[in-house]
Amino acid sequence: MTTAGQGSGETPGGARGEAPGEEQDTPTRRRMNLQHMQTYVEQTIQQAQRRGDFDDLPGKGRPLRGLDQPDDPDWWVKQLVEREKLDLSEALPPPVALRREKAGFPESLVELADEALVRERLRDFNARVLEERRRPWFGTSSPPIVGRVDVEEQVAAWRRLREQRARELRARQEEERARARSAEAPPAG
Repeated sequence: MTTAGQGSGETPGGARGEAPGEEQDTPTRRRMNLQHMQTYVEQTIQQAQRRGDFDDLPGKGRPLRGLDQPDDPDWWVKQLVEREKLDLSEALPPPVALRREKAGFPESLVELADEALVRERLRDFNARVLEERRRPWFGTSSPPIVGRVDVEEQVAAWRRLREQRARELRARQEEERARARSAEAPPAG
């Protein structure tokens, strides 16, 4: 009885006719050294140039962007965000997003026409702040804390901002009317 690899001319641990530990040197198994690799790459590039594969590439004749900037391991992510015009506000950690939202008050509320809507938005913000504080925090540092807003103070600031914007709008409209009247007026003479 013969076992696999025995009796068929093969030695244990090796291919037919070869001793264990010997490697077969065939063209397909030959290891490519650095010199051969560079030659192969150069030949491939030259062939592509002769075929014209590089002739109509976007950016041809213009300098490469970012060569003068320091090395940044996240360069590709930043370019992707810029190219695709992605809004990463949803990717922010909740405390950072809440802080950013708080920093936008009352300007972000000025488009709301009703005081009740402003109060509701501010109460919702405070509720989300409290909800975030109740979440468990893991880590060696203190959890980031976001302060709640004073609803009455923000409503008063919202009123002042709305009044200021209304005055600015009336002033612009008056200027436009004055320009229109002066353009319509017959020349003196």
